[in-house]
Order: sequence, then structure tokens, then C-alpha cells
Amino acid sequence: MSADAVHDLFRSPLHERHLALGAKLAAFGGWEMPLEYAGGGVLREHAAVREAAGVFDVSHLGKARVRGQGAAAFVNSCLTNDLDRIGPGKAQYTLCCDESGGVVDDLIAYLFADDHVFLIPNAANTAEVVRRLRAAAPEGLTVEDEHRKFAVLAVQGPSSADVLGKLGLPTDHDYMSFATARLGEAELIVCRTGYTGEHGYELVVPWDDALAVWDAIVGAGVQPCGLGARDTLRTEMGYPLHGQDLSLDISPVQARSGWAVGWSKPAFWGRDALLAEKAAGPRRVLRGLELTGRGIPRGHMPVYAGDQAIGETTSGTFSPTKKVGIALALIDTAAGIADGDLVQIDVRGRRIEAKVVKPPFVQPSVR
Repeated sequence: MSADAVHDLFRSPLHERHLALGAKLAAFGGWEMPLEYAGGGVLREHAAVREAAGVFDVSHLGKARVRGQGAAAFVNSCLTNDLDRIGPGKAQYTLCCDESGGVVDDLIAYLFADDHVFLIPNAANTAEVVRRLRAAAPEGLTVEDEHRKFAVLAVQGPSSADVLGKLGLPTDHDYMSFATARLGEAELIVCRTGYTGEHGYELVVPWDDALAVWDAIVGAGVQPCGLGARDTLRTEMGYPLHGQDLSLDISPVQARSGWAVGWSKPAFWGRDALLAEKAAGPRRVLRGLELTGRGIPRGHMPVYAGDQAIGETTSGTFSPTKKVGIALALIDTAAGIADGDLVQIDVRGRRIEAKVVKPPFVQPSVR
């Protein structure tokens, strides 16, 4: 990457902390973020989250707020999941689709009240999600882009509750719920969410307070983790990454994310197209593949059944937990492939056998 390109990237309020920890930095959604830290790298950081706790700076994630009378009803008429299924103080995974049924972004909606919804989209898609909501919003509703008003710190792992509890933060709320709290001078949101499959929390922190909160967490002995470990952890769970496993070309029906669609709702963006695809059956579906031989799959590698090309990987990595290569792949439904079948992935010109499995590849502990 050129010096000019690096200069154009946004930086987290924790950038200097990352440099001091010897982080290897990389571009993510227009932000310069830590990929891994000196002294162990991805494998050590991955293990810390599975065995104890790790903290991720995910401040590149977007933040947007919808306020005004009927804000929740408006958001519910736009995004796929059904906000009526939850109440204030709860969070919900949902999708922003276009009229073709393709996925503009996947995001978390925090329901504060009927007139107040906070959204966390992906970094690269925040501006587009905000643009679409603003264009559709009726008079009296405001849609604010608060991307650089807040940082987000994800504390994940089986000991995450103990760590945050010792810092005086609430930890006993249910999965996909949130509570407001204070840590020193910082007012923050503590949400029981995450992208690792482990018990964990995501803290939404005012930008100017991020350093103090980070220092308190790391000072409590929590391992700093980069986005490399975040990717191996989420892939082990089969969690989709927008732009790879979900996109404008990969619908929630194809990605097996239909559980995040309120099918009985009268309106949401892409409803007609998705109902039609669901009724007809998708031409391809996302499946898990676990290699039986040596190799590390990546995205966009062909998948074969015998001599027949039947699909392509969307995400792939080495599983530090299982010590094998794993992948998500879009497989043609016409191929008749089922869980337990054997296929082959073309890994740089070498076909490696893989078993079709239903994710997660590793048993989650989030519930």
C-alpha cells in the first residue's frame, strides 16, 4: 500500500496504543487497524479468546442513530429482522437489503425506545446505510452518522464477565441485550454481543474516553487481539463477513441467514425478491467445508464434486482450534450436495478433499 493510501485511512482513537504494542496494521473498510500484535500473533490471540479473554479495537465499525416519533417502526419497515420481536434494552442482528434481495450490509440494531434506535453497521457500508435510511425517513425523523463519535471495544472469552465485573461494569444481562454504565468518567453501552462465539461483550465508548477504557481493560490482564484473530474466530463459528459471505450478489436466502428476516412483516427492503427466492428455492447455498488433507483454503477457490465444478469458497482459513483448514462456500443446489459428502477444493492448483459440514466448526459458548 502506498504512503498516500495509508495517509487517507481513518485511524482509531487507540492508534498510538496499537503502535506501542507493536501491532501489524492493515486496511479494513477505509481504516488502518491492527491485524495482530507482537509477541504471539494470530494464534496466541485466538487462543486467548477461546481459553480466557481478549480485547479487540473494532472502532472501525460504523455507528448511526435514528431518533424521532416512530423511529423503531421506521427502521423495522426498512431492515429485514423484526424489531417487534424485542423490547427496549435488547439488540438484534439484522440486514439492510436492496430491492433485488442483495445485502447492502449486516448490522446490529440497539433498541432504546420506540423513538430511538442505535445501529452498528460495517465500516465500509456505514455511509450507504445512512444514505438509504435518510432518503426514506419521513419528516420528523433524524438519521445521524456518528461513525467517529464512538469507539467500540470487544471483550470476548470465557473470563470476559469476570474481567469486566472487576472493573465495575454490568455483566449479568442476557445475550443480545445491553446496559448503560460508567467506567471512571466514561459513559458507555455494555452489550452482550460479539463475533467470536465465546461469551463476550461489546463496549460502545465515547471517542475521547476510549484510551482510558482500553487501558483499564488491558491493565486487568486482557490480551489485545487484532482483526486477524477476529477473522479466524468468526470463521470457526461460520459467521458471515459482508463482502465475502453476504453481498449485493449473495442474498440472505443463499447465505442461510433467513433467520434474520421477518418473513411475516408487511414491509422491508427487498421483501418481494426474497419471498420469491425463498419460494422458488435458491440456486446456491452457503455450506461449511472442513479439509481432510493439508492445506489452507481462502476465498474464491473453486469447489468440485468429481470433475464437476459446483461452487466457490467465500471465506477460508486455518482453524487454530481444530488444526485443519476450514471454509465457507457457495454450492450449487442442483449438485445435490448434502452434509457429510466429500468434495474437493482447488487450493492453488491442488485439489484437496473436504467434508461438507454444518457450521459452526467449533461449539459456541455464547448462550
